[in-house]
Amino acid sequence: MFEQKLKGKIIAMMATDGFEESELFEPKEAFEKAGARVDIVSIKEGEIKAWNKDKWGKTIRVDVLASSTNADDYNALVLPGGVMNPDQLRIDEDAVHFANQFMIAGKPIAAICHGPWLLIETGIVRGRTLTSWPSLKSDLTNAGAKWVDQEVVVDNGLITSRKPSDIPAFCKKVIEEIIEGVHTPLKSKSSLTSERAILT
Repeated sequence: MFEQKLKGKIIAMMATDGFEESELFEPKEAFEKAGARVDIVSIKEGEIKAWNKDKWGKTIRVDVLASSTNADDYNALVLPGGVMNPDQLRIDEDAVHFANQFMIAGKPIAAICHGPWLLIETGIVRGRTLTSWPSLKSDLTNAGAKWVDQEVVVDNGLITSRKPSDIPAFCKKVIEEIIEGVHTPLKSKSSLTSERAILT
């Protein structure tokens, strides 16, 4: 259906050890079938390993470090889930900065399962409607998001899904949003903090 619709597009999938295996490999395959190039961006060099149910799974080679690339090189950012993976990314300055760049540029950002954890650090979730793995509901709500229990949610270029069974719908929406292109650029968390300081 979407064959070669993404020809010439480049997608960054950012992850580190402990990413949910299906949530990286299945979307990567779908995007490549649609004609896109997919780069694996990480906070460590070499290879990163997946978590598959209750054990370590496949490994995948890292193409580029978050510290040495930027959103100008990509059309979209995709964040797989897994508990360990986003928990490490959200405390890494380079990973947060890389995600922030997509937000400021208005480029599509997609996150599934526990992936939205990282987005809390960028401030992108404030005032947005999104979904995630259910255990993130309180964290996202406390960060100013409206959380809904739906297969896939799209809010001005922010695409979110809940779990591995949502992957087909997730991939379809990500492809649609990339085809649509750049959305309204958003302010970073640091910009919002600065504005509030000036107002007070």
